Amino acid sequence: MSDHADNGTTLLPRAVAAYQAGDYVAAEQHARALLQAGAQRANAATLLGMALEAQRRHVEAVEAFTTAALAEPNQASHWINVGTAARAAGWHDEALAAYTRAAQLGEHSPDFQYNVALLHLDRGDYESAQALLEQASRARPQDGEIRVQLASCLYDRVLVDEAVAALRDWPTLEGLNTRLVARIALLLLNLGESQAADAALQQLRAAPDRDFDAELQLLQMLERTNRVDEARAVLTRLRDAGAAQVLGDDLLRAEAQLAQRSGTPQAAVTALGGIVARCTEPYRLHFDQYPLAKALDACGEYERAFETLVAAHASQMELLARTSHDPALLTRPPMGITRFGCDPADVAAWRDAPEAIAAAPAEADSPVFIVAFPRSGTTLLELTLDAHPQLASMDEQPYLQHAVDSLNAGGQLYPARLAAATPAQLEAAREVYWQAVRRRVQLQPGQRLIDKNPLNMLRLPAIARLWPRSRILLALRHPGDVLLSCYMQHFRAPEFAAMCRDLPRLALGWRRAFDFWFEQQALLRMPVREVRYETLVEQFDTEVHAILDFLGLPWHESLREPAEHARRKGYISTPSYAQVVQPVTNRSVGRWRHYERHIRPVLEDLKPYLARWSYEP
Repeated sequence: MSDHADNGTTLLPRAVAAYQAGDYVAAEQHARALLQAGAQRANAATLLGMALEAQRRHVEAVEAFTTAALAEPNQASHWINVGTAARAAGWHDEALAAYTRAAQLGEHSPDFQYNVALLHLDRGDYESAQALLEQASRARPQDGEIRVQLASCLYDRVLVDEAVAALRDWPTLEGLNTRLVARIALLLLNLGESQAADAALQQLRAAPDRDFDAELQLLQMLERTNRVDEARAVLTRLRDAGAAQVLGDDLLRAEAQLAQRSGTPQAAVTALGGIVARCTEPYRLHFDQYPLAKALDACGEYERAFETLVAAHASQMELLARTSHDPALLTRPPMGITRFGCDPADVAAWRDAPEAIAAAPAEADSPVFIVAFPRSGTTLLELTLDAHPQLASMDEQPYLQHAVDSLNAGGQLYPARLAAATPAQLEAAREVYWQAVRRRVQLQPGQRLIDKNPLNMLRLPAIARLWPRSRILLALRHPGDVLLSCYMQHFRAPEFAAMCRDLPRLALGWRRAFDFWFEQQALLRMPVREVRYETLVEQFDTEVHAILDFLGLPWHESLREPAEHARRKGYISTPSYAQVVQPVTNRSVGRWRHYERHIRPVLEDLKPYLARWSYEP
């Protein structure tokens, strides 16, 4: 009996067996013969679609699954298959229509919700995706695939605490494979959970069956933790194994990042430029435009770099409009927090009360705060001091804000009514802070914490009320270099990203931040030392000696090599993670002059500040 006369009794088992054996071409051939024979049309079309999907022939798979759906139009699973294949093909409207049909047929399973959520992510509708993933996770709380995707969605929406909570029990999740463990490790690393990320990374590295996706994420983690030689070895393995055909642009991105770190930025320009040209979703362009601009800058193509940055900010604002849970984010004036300062009479009531001063923690029991406008050299300063045996730092964290939230829990006290805070409320707020700190760093006897979070300069009233004896280092840098560096960064915090979207708005935010600082410091009179970035990199030993004198600490030889200390530390949470493992240099001083045509106009409003610190106008 010929195949054409087969009623499905032999062809169908052959197709299934071939598919299960991973021989997708043979499965396709048997399924097509079955369809041509006119037997078991829905089953044959479904198997054909599965075989085509496995070969990444998504458009043809849509046609095959549609054939099955039309043969059995009341079967929801067929429409789910159509939707999933259409999503893979980039046909978002068609996918949504197919999923809607499945829902109308009564499909509401966690797997279905998960797949629809993936479509919403592809469409840039992060809010809808989050809602569906939360529903799916509630129905199947230990499903690893669902939970990891939920954590990823929360991370994309900059809901950091929620994303961390979603991954807290990751080792107990069901269905974990190397691909999921790789995603978990990278997510935890990006969330600043370096210890948990390291545990996942070790599990990943011990796995013998890493696929290309897992290997790529291992590469990304190695580069992000400054293990560049190991990352290059993984890249070589991937190239030799033919991963380029499977990973496509994702592998090119990794190659571009390593090329940039190897001092060959032109290769990065070529790779990233091609990716940008191929991108068809404007709100995703900035993920590659920011690194492209840095590569162009490294090549000396400053005008092209600036044009790329303008386009990157426009793309990021489009994504923010889709993902932000704050509708007014893009229209609100920058640095709104600076409108709320201390009341001078209130300050006098708590600063001059003897009992309040006596009850305050001693300097040795208070953090050392490093504050600044971002991109002012705080990471170099932090890592230098972290090498001192009597100091210990942690990744940049919002713990001071958590203490403020604790103060406000019993009524709005901060910042204008701090005199009303009782000793018990103050102690409770400090304990909220220290409990969070202890999850990050274990201070040894005699060690003081370095809390480096630049925009804590806007929480000076909280520092003064909770730790009036703390020492504060205010990092300074030429405003031109600060504005340029901020404009070149892909910041994820929505408020800061919105402020950085153009230079005039960014300069306004910078001015408001320092106006607030000077106004509050005049009232609060905290012990502050200004640390100029230019002086730190050009007169390193002298400046570090002066900082230690301010902190009441002796010199220690370990402070001479902050780059070596940074390498040993591993994960560094700030964008300058690749720079701080290099020897201290002044090559970034005056970098803004390459873009003077664009930056000079916004510096006009900052002349009083330039004069204050004797910076060249």
